[in-house]
Amino acid sequence: MANEKEAVALGSILASGAMTVGKFTVGMATGSLGLLSEALHSLLDLGATVLTWFAVRISDQPADAEHPYGHGKVESVSALAETGLLFLTSAWIIYEAAHRLMADRVEVEATWWAVAVVLVSIAIDYYRARELSRVAKETNSQALEADALHFSSDILSSAVVLVGLGLVWLGYPRGDALAAIGVSIFVCLAGYRLGRRTIDTLIDAAPAGAAERVEGIVRAVPGIAAVQRVRVRPAGSLLFVDLDVAVGRALPLNRVAEIKAAVVEALRAAMPEAEVTVAAHPLALDDETVLERVMVRAADLGVGVHHVTVQRVNGRLSVSFDLEVNGRLPIRQAHALSSRLERALKEELGDDIEVESHIEPQQDNGQEDGVDGVDIAAERTAAMQARMEAWAAESGRLLDVHNVRVRQTPSGLVVNFHSHVPPDLTVSEVHDAVDDLERHIRQQWPEVCRIVGHPEPAHDPVGGGTPVPSPLRGEG
Repeated sequence: MANEKEAVALGSILASGAMTVGKFTVGMATGSLGLLSEALHSLLDLGATVLTWFAVRISDQPADAEHPYGHGKVESVSALAETGLLFLTSAWIIYEAAHRLMADRVEVEATWWAVAVVLVSIAIDYYRARELSRVAKETNSQALEADALHFSSDILSSAVVLVGLGLVWLGYPRGDALAAIGVSIFVCLAGYRLGRRTIDTLIDAAPAGAAERVEGIVRAVPGIAAVQRVRVRPAGSLLFVDLDVAVGRALPLNRVAEIKAAVVEALRAAMPEAEVTVAAHPLALDDETVLERVMVRAADLGVGVHHVTVQRVNGRLSVSFDLEVNGRLPIRQAHALSSRLERALKEELGDDIEVESHIEPQQDNGQEDGVDGVDIAAERTAAMQARMEAWAAESGRLLDVHNVRVRQTPSGLVVNFHSHVPPDLTVSEVHDAVDDLERHIRQQWPEVCRIVGHPEPAHDPVGGGTPVPSPLRGEG
């Protein structure tokens, strides 16, 4: 794409150069101010196209440490320079035209080769304007668009020169000066349009309707609760989009990351030129449950809670939960942490609520990466599994016990097991049955420090078709 931009810009240089030489030659030979004005206009176009060629080469260079947003605005600087040249040329044309209109005698010759040069110029301008406009649209290049605007205005100004030559041929020599003023008007109009766009880009003015379009696309992405701020600014062929969006504060971090990625994907699909940055902010949603609000506040403090119980007693909200803290933490520090969470919940749910917390130690082994464990002797594992199977048969609530693994750790024995249960039992009933088995094992083997039981519904060919929380563990 960058090679195509450079090629079309180089073609414009050659076309402008050829037209400049032709118009100057015929303009000097005939004395036509209109043609000389067009020659100067073409000379200006030649300088502008050279600027454009350098601009597109530089603007496509990747971002670096000194230019973190890339080099796209080089195109805008080039277009601004072209604008200044346009107005300077217009001033000279108007001055010369006024001088000729006030002169007693004007010598202008309307020849067939003057008309031929203008017609050839119109044909070249038409072809170049079409090619430049096509590539500018494909690459979103402001510099190429400025060149296309130049060549389009040249078609109109050349037509005005033809009218002036026609008036000269009909015996009105001052018609050439009037045509030159007409050329200057077209040049000024082109300069105004180009200058306005260029200045808007340099001062980071958002393209008309771009922010509204971005907001509409983002609002349609699932998981977006609100679009808080949209900032859009063009830079060469790129459109930088900075977004602040709101998502439900109860969402896990990986889900928030997925939503942000979906926003970027949606915008790039609709606006390929967009470079998108998304900041997601938590928002309390109206449909949050009390449980979700408790978990959010606990997460804010970096603590874990479980067994959350929410009640309404005589119209008053009551919340209780188990608070997990480091088992080696002094009780005064653990109690201070508990009090902080209770205050946070009253701020969240209201001062009149009742909050009760039960402090219990986390499974703490003192090592961030876990403890080293080894399988115990097979006969000891077999004896424990046999005892567990016998208890399951007596209770009738666990259909079997299988996949028993017992590991020795510095803290004691860690036992893992699976069991099948009737698929119509409730989670609470299954949890109670597993707890009872765990207590029985601890009575038989006091050195057990941790038991994890994983229940599975019976007759499930895929091993987990009925949703059962996994693993279900006892109080241990």
